[in-house]
Amino acid sequence: MYNDAMNDRQKKLNSLGVDIPDVLLPQNTDMQKWAVIACDQFTQDPGFWEKIKTTAGGSPSALNLIFPEVYLPDPQPQERIKDIHLTMKRYLDEGVFKETGKGFIYIERNTPWSKTRRGLVAAVDLERYDWHSDSRPLIRCTEGTVPERLPARMDIRRGAPLELPHVLLLIDDDTDSLLPPLGDIVIKEEPLYSTPLMMNSGHVTGWFLNKQEALSLLTEELDKLCLRSLTRYEGGKPFLFAVGDGNHSLAAAKEIWEEYKKNHGFHGTDNPPCRYALVEIENIYDPAVTFEPIHRLVFDIGFEGIKSLLSQLPDFSCTNADSVQELSKEICIKSERTRMGVICEGRYALVETSASGISTAALQPLLDSAVKNGKPLSVDYIHDEKELLRLTNNHDAGILLPPVEKSGLFETVGRFGPLPRKSFSMGHSLEKRFYMESRRILV
Repeated sequence: MYNDAMNDRQKKLNSLGVDIPDVLLPQNTDMQKWAVIACDQFTQDPGFWEKIKTTAGGSPSALNLIFPEVYLPDPQPQERIKDIHLTMKRYLDEGVFKETGKGFIYIERNTPWSKTRRGLVAAVDLERYDWHSDSRPLIRCTEGTVPERLPARMDIRRGAPLELPHVLLLIDDDTDSLLPPLGDIVIKEEPLYSTPLMMNSGHVTGWFLNKQEALSLLTEELDKLCLRSLTRYEGGKPFLFAVGDGNHSLAAAKEIWEEYKKNHGFHGTDNPPCRYALVEIENIYDPAVTFEPIHRLVFDIGFEGIKSLLSQLPDFSCTNADSVQELSKEICIKSERTRMGVICEGRYALVETSASGISTAALQPLLDSAVKNGKPLSVDYIHDEKELLRLTNNHDAGILLPPVEKSGLFETVGRFGPLPRKSFSMGHSLEKRFYMESRRILV
């Protein structure tokens, strides 16, 4: 009877793009040394990742199963990828993992900013997701995807026996009717894990979720959100999940799935593990889910050079500022004009433009055009103002961007498609998802 009910829930959830995963967790392991922050953080700070390596020591750690993007420029990335795949296989062979059985994992994450964020680890159907800007699938990207950034991520997933997720999907649950009630059901049970996180990044606890009461609630609430989306956004197509973090990782998983279909065929009902991707689902209305800007770092351009580049923005104006503190306050002031700050060579300037909308809407195409037209320009994307300040030395220019409003994100994406890439970040760097759960994906 239980299996029949589980199968019915599975079918309904599948129609909503969700699959009940078989999750693997480390056993007999120091969880604080196991859990590691998302690979796309601190991309200009190899010292941070060396500290993580030192903290993990010789213990089993997710650090050995991921490719921190700070190391992507290494001359032999394929050697690192080979080692990752071999370590995954070794961990499986040596019994590092235990199987939780088929079910979800409900998470409560306490961040360094004294916020408790709720989430649900689930598998989602890559057939219901498409990263191309003109598509309107059930699972949609919120920011533009750069095809050139996918091959390295695809190489990591291709042939890997495991996946470890740092993808965060958002739901538009303005009544908060899903995650808190799920928490009320499962927190009565013993958690699967509860551990502080390294680098003073807070604490995370996870509970197994597979009871019929919880599955019924999950299915019913997701179905309501899906049905509501048909009329809530323009176009009349269901829009249940928006990618909040990890867009390029999810896009890489999608491309590997497309490769599989091309090589093996696909009949619609086939369900190999690589058809799905493990993610964490969060509510955009959770008070602990904050949107932070992703600042730009333009290398070797100088103060006058960055001002000259930005002068191509519509109705450009530039005013000197005395300090970064003054600049931070100025860009946050509500105005009809879009504001951003420039930091370079110990100098500060407030830039304003008549370009409307989110600041990246005008800025990113300008930077892309400069790179495309052959200028010796290199750009990186930096989380946290403090980190941007640390990196703006010599002729490297920081572009400080204003806060991002999370309200209206679903409606904007639903009506107009993805925002420019790297338009926002879900929280500060140390609030990013830590790798804890994994799942088999090799057929």
